[in-house]
Amino acid sequence: MIIGSGPASWTAAIYTARANLKPLVYEGAVIDENRVNGTLPLGQLALTTEVENYPGFPAGDLSQYLQSALDEEDQYLVAMHQKEGCSGPELMHLMRKQAKNFGTRVITDDIVEVDFDRRPFRLKSLSGETAEAHAVIVATGARANYLGLPSEDRYKNRGVSACAVCDGALPRFRNKPLVVVGGGDSAVEEADYLSKFASMVHMVHRRGELRASKIMADRALNNPKVTVEWHTEVDEVMGTDAGGVTGVRLLSTKGASKRDLDVSGMFLAIGHTPNTSFLAGKLALTPKNYIDWTVPFRTHTSVDGVFAAGDVADDYYRQAVTAAGSGCMAALDAERWLAAKGL
Repeated sequence: MIIGSGPASWTAAIYTARANLKPLVYEGAVIDENRVNGTLPLGQLALTTEVENYPGFPAGDLSQYLQSALDEEDQYLVAMHQKEGCSGPELMHLMRKQAKNFGTRVITDDIVEVDFDRRPFRLKSLSGETAEAHAVIVATGARANYLGLPSEDRYKNRGVSACAVCDGALPRFRNKPLVVVGGGDSAVEEADYLSKFASMVHMVHRRGELRASKIMADRALNNPKVTVEWHTEVDEVMGTDAGGVTGVRLLSTKGASKRDLDVSGMFLAIGHTPNTSFLAGKLALTPKNYIDWTVPFRTHTSVDGVFAAGDVADDYYRQAVTAAGSGCMAALDAERWLAAKGL
């Protein structure tokens, strides 16, 4: 059984299906709670527009390929295709279709309870159904933390992003002023990366000093294209329906004063939340609540026969291609473990 529906999940499904392991994927439920949390089926990549850095999908018109490759119910993506390469939803639908082509079974429901103390493992879904499996791959991913502003939600993928490496080089942001929200190491890394493309990067931080390590803080403070907006927080994201983000309204944390800053994009760097709450202590987690890989360079977890892949176990790279790679690793680890157990 595979829990999740991002690049790690579908890659694991492709490999396990081709190995005749009869994978069953619980891809998540289509419910409002998942919409609000950003945990709907197909993962974080389905919330992304342009995908320029996934190997094998260069810029170009893919409409004929999409038309021939996707199921009938997914043909709406062909009409929406921008003819400039592959979008996040397109890539995820293609991965899902490829997994199904090899016989992967898919259930559109959430797993809400796991029992790893018995063999075979037993898992319970949101709808109340139970299923059993000899091996389990957890690939539920991690969701980016946002500020929770209605205006922020309105402009997601239209100037609001939580991944500079994913989106920073897009034409929308090149040679434009940008905002990075946060003050830790991740925020400094995002600002430093974006400074290669932006005309200026404004780091918005609630405090009077960065939380980043000294060496990272110095990197930001010494970068001529990075300026820190101290004692401020974003009160509103401004923009237009046609063009997306045009600015942010900043609120002073030392008073009630507000001011507007003209920018073309806002990048959130205030952490991620791994989707591990349903495990309820059944697997060992890291201090950041990511699943702990217990064997170096392997996807094994603290429970023999349970494996983890993708961002649910990776708080460092968080890229589609690395998630897919670890999905392959988890599938091979599971296949070899099952063979060794004679299952």
